[in-house]
Amino acid sequence: MRKTVLITGGAGFIGSHLADHLVDHDYAVRALDCLSPQVHGSHSERPPYLHSELELMVGDVRDPEALRNALSGVDAVFHFAAKVGIGRSMYELVEYTSTNNEGTACLLEALIQRPVERLVVASSMDVYGEGLYQDAEGRLVAGVQRSLAQLRSRNWDLLTPSGEILLPVPTPETKQPALASVYALSKFDQEQMCLLAGRAYGIPTVALRFFNVYGPRQALSDPYTGTGVLAIFAARLLNDRSPMIFEDGYQQRDFVNVHDVALACRLALESPQAADGVFNVASGSHFTIREMAARMAEILGREHIEPKITDKHRVGDIRHCFADISRARDVLGFEPRIPLQEGLAELGGWLRSRNAEDHIAVESSALDPRGLTV
Repeated sequence: MRKTVLITGGAGFIGSHLADHLVDHDYAVRALDCLSPQVHGSHSERPPYLHSELELMVGDVRDPEALRNALSGVDAVFHFAAKVGIGRSMYELVEYTSTNNEGTACLLEALIQRPVERLVVASSMDVYGEGLYQDAEGRLVAGVQRSLAQLRSRNWDLLTPSGEILLPVPTPETKQPALASVYALSKFDQEQMCLLAGRAYGIPTVALRFFNVYGPRQALSDPYTGTGVLAIFAARLLNDRSPMIFEDGYQQRDFVNVHDVALACRLALESPQAADGVFNVASGSHFTIREMAARMAEILGREHIEPKITDKHRVGDIRHCFADISRARDVLGFEPRIPLQEGLAELGGWLRSRNAEDHIAVESSALDPRGLTV
């Protein structure tokens, strides 16, 4: 019998790709989405990219009636509804905690009354804070931070007590969280609330920690929505402006294609052994931010535009974090399929038809006066 799946936030970047993937694998898919202007623009209506078979319900995850209607007849839930972005979360605390924390609590209360076969919650690499490191002798080091004095001296690397540079290594799910922003705190709360409620009420639950997801349908006009840095770089480049890079640009991140993320989500839904588990969803590779800026410029035919290195730190940012995906491979059977160059080519083809407004000045004017850059 055909299963019905609800995706909260299902009209967004990742949710819409997951909907496509699930429909292609013979699921009936419903989305509950408030069509936030931050993501969908001021004249929010059904996005044209949504699959024709997707049932869209416009509503807020904090609205009990909207939740009851959305959960009717549903076999499983993907919980993606959230406010995203580090910078804005540091001064819109009420909005972020209301949408992310309270919204998750509302969903869980509804699920207690109307349980499902599986709940999959979207978490984030941001819960780790800094990734895992090792010293020159190969000993693993976690929990290190950069002091304000160090950041002000423009010494960006993580250091041992004796001043030696620590080397980043892939970060596994066993690393203890180190929450560096309100956004990270809210994502950790989302995943832990879902896992706790799932255990208490017998709802098999899986938490997926997404790393830097990229692909078509990324929000280009808002520097906060971030599905990521590539969207921000693209908006600058498409307006013939230099990408703005914090610190020195040698930060390392893991960039995972949205099609691979959709695959991982379906595997989390279907794998019996995944229940009550937490999994990194990433490519298993890593690149510097400088390199990604150069690759985006090449894809968009803007190779002549050099990035601007701001030599500033944004409060809530970390130096290095990239994923160990061994657990997702072993338990879910997940294997990334889209090479970076192939994924960027698809993204570039989509970007060339977009009208991307560059709002990076808006971000700077919001963060700098609040002391949120160093």
